[in-house]
Amino acid sequence: MVSIQKEVNPHFEDFLFDWNQKFQFLVGGYGSSKSYHVALKLILKLLSEKRTALVVREVYDTHRDSTFSLLEEIINDLGLGHKIRCGSSPMQIKFPNGSKIIFKGMDKPAKLKSINNVSLIWLEECSEIKYAGFKELLGRLRHPSLKLYMILSTNPIGEDNWTFLHFFKDERNKRIVLDDMELYAERTVVVGDTYYHHSTADDNLFLPESYIEQLDEMKEYDPDLHRIAREGRFGVNGKRVLPQFVEWSHDDVMAAIKSTRKPIERVGMDFGFETSYNAVIRMAIDHEKKYLYIYWQYYKNQMTDDKTADELDEFRQSRELILADSAEPKTIQYYKQEGFRMKGAKKFGGSRLANTKKVKRFKKIICSSDCSDVVRELKYLTYKEDKNGNIIPDDFKIDPHTFSAIWYGLDGYEVSDLKGGAVSVLK
Repeated sequence: MVSIQKEVNPHFEDFLFDWNQKFQFLVGGYGSSKSYHVALKLILKLLSEKRTALVVREVYDTHRDSTFSLLEEIINDLGLGHKIRCGSSPMQIKFPNGSKIIFKGMDKPAKLKSINNVSLIWLEECSEIKYAGFKELLGRLRHPSLKLYMILSTNPIGEDNWTFLHFFKDERNKRIVLDDMELYAERTVVVGDTYYHHSTADDNLFLPESYIEQLDEMKEYDPDLHRIAREGRFGVNGKRVLPQFVEWSHDDVMAAIKSTRKPIERVGMDFGFETSYNAVIRMAIDHEKKYLYIYWQYYKNQMTDDKTADELDEFRQSRELILADSAEPKTIQYYKQEGFRMKGAKKFGGSRLANTKKVKRFKKIICSSDCSDVVRELKYLTYKEDKNGNIIPDDFKIDPHTFSAIWYGLDGYEVSDLKGGAVSVLK
C-alpha cells in the first residue's frame, strides 16, 4: 500500500473517504476545488482497489485540458508519476495494481458500447450531459462483484436542468427528493443512496483573494452568473441574455476606446443571404476592466459575395483580420482570394452555449448608437423557452446575427480564466 500525504481543503476531507452511497452529487461555484477533490478521490480509490473507472464529459475532446490534465497533475504532485502511467493517445491512465481510468464523451456514443466491467463513473460538468446520456451511463455501470459508484460534479445552472429535476425537485411532476436550500445550509446531506456536497470558493483555502474578488464583482454586472459562480446555487435564470448591455452615443464610445490602455481590436463576421444577414462587427476590448465596446457594424442581406466584398473594401485596404463563420469555408476562401485577411472561427459541439457564456462574462457591453442593428438585436435579447416555460440557454427568441458575429470575433479570447484557474491553484 502506497503511503500518501496530501494537504486538502477541510470541507472535502470526509468526502474523500466516504464511499457509503452509490451516487455522490457535488455542486458548487467556480474555484471551490470540487473537481480537484473528485479527481484525488478517484486516484486514491483506484490505488486501493483494482477497478476500471470511466470519466465522462459531453464532448470527448474537452477531457485533454480538463479531467485528464487534472488527474495527471495530481498523480505527479503525489510523486506517483513513475508508478501510474498516463497515456495520451488514446487518453488512459493505468495503475500498477491493474486499475485504469478511461475517458469518453457523449458526443461519441458508439464508443460507449465497448465498455465492460466499469464499477465507477465520474460525470464531470454533468449538467452539460443530456438526461438520456445519464440514463445510458447507468446501464453501463455494472460489475459482477464490486460495489458500484457514480460521482456527478457540476456548476449549478437553471432549475430546469435535468440534474436539478432528478436530484432535487421536479415540482411540475410533484417529485421532491431534496430541497436545495437545505443543502446550502447543511453543506453535506445524505438522502437514500445519494450523498450531496455543496461548495464555494470560500471552501478552497488555496485560492488567491484576487480570484474571490473577481467572483464578488459579478454581482454588479450579471446576478445570474454571480449566483452560479460565487454562491454555487441553482435558480431561475433571468430571461434577458445580456443584462449588462448599454447603448452610448458614438462619440462617447470612441472616446472610451481611445482612453483604454492597449485595447484589443477584433472583427467578427456572420454570413447570410436570403432571410439571414451578412453581419460584420468591429469591437474593442478593455481587458483590465472586462468591458466590450462595439463601435461599427455592417448588416445586409440578399447580397452576393462580390457585392459584399466591394462594400467591405475598407477591410481589404486596412488588412484587418476578420474572424468568420467556419461553417462557410468556400465563402472564406473567396474573400481570401479577393485580398481579405479572413479565417474561420472554431466551432464545436456546445460552442453556442460556450460563446454565450463568454460574452456574458463581460462586466459591461457598451454599444455605439450608430450600430442600430446590434442594439435592436442584443439590447433586449431574450432566451427561447421550451414548452414548460423554461429557458433554453443556447437559443433565443430571434436569430441574432450580430451576436454570432461577436462570437466569431472573440474566438480565442477569454474574458477571465475563472474555470481554468480553479484547477491549478490547489497544489
